[in-house]
Amino acid sequence: MTGFEFSSIARRAVLAAGMAGVALALTGCGSSSESGETVAAAKIEGAIEKPNLKLGFIKLTDIAPLVIAKEKGFFEDEGLNVTLEPQANWKVLLDGVTGGQLDGAHMLAGQILASGAGIGSPVKLVTPFSLDINGKAVTISNRVYDAIEPNLPRGADGKITHPVSAAALKPVVAAGRAAGKPFKMAMVFPVSTHNYVLRYWLAAGGLNPGYYLPGDTAGTTGADVQLSVTPPPQMPATLEAGTIDGFSVVDPSNKA
Repeated sequence: MTGFEFSSIARRAVLAAGMAGVALALTGCGSSSESGETVAAAKIEGAIEKPNLKLGFIKLTDIAPLVIAKEKGFFEDEGLNVTLEPQANWKVLLDGVTGGQLDGAHMLAGQILASGAGIGSPVKLVTPFSLDINGKAVTISNRVYDAIEPNLPRGADGKITHPVSAAALKPVVAAGRAAGKPFKMAMVFPVSTHNYVLRYWLAAGGLNPGYYLPGDTAGTTGADVQLSVTPPPQMPATLEAGTIDGFSVVDPSNKA
């Protein structure tokens, strides 16, 4: 699940814009943006404290509400001059928000929980609203699918029965281990729900995804399947290159 996070400097302005059903009165004078464009200032306890905002995002389907708001002029209607900037990966995005280079961002829910707990970037963040719930999928390579497909359980109609257990991967994982080639899967970030869902799915199927220990922050101890971080936009190409055997991610990268 991803959310929309803001650094403290921009909280009041964007929180006001994010509240559905709130009527805002606009002044006629406005204020000037960094680009020289004039934007109206909404009267929320005076004027918006920061009308010019730079918001980061990763190229995923759940960024749609922000893109639509930008293209349809919804931000401008509330007196906000918003710039949307794509980020290379979730770590770069998080650092941009906590370091002040970004005023806010489309962000993983787990990053906010971890940050609040003092893990990684111990900076308090505010979540005005959630952009999506669920939508994640586990994707495997064609090579792996071809190896497990004949043995997948099927219903009376001949179609594969869902959900598919990770136990179906055991023969492929074992064959790779015998050949000295570990089975590798990717997720988007260590504290992402994608990581947790993938680990739960593997463990439920009898495959150890690895343990997190004080000396192993990557969570690889005892792993039958090696999990690592790959930025969502790079996952399809990484899978095609054979560097990984599967991944856990949200739309649209799991549809590629």
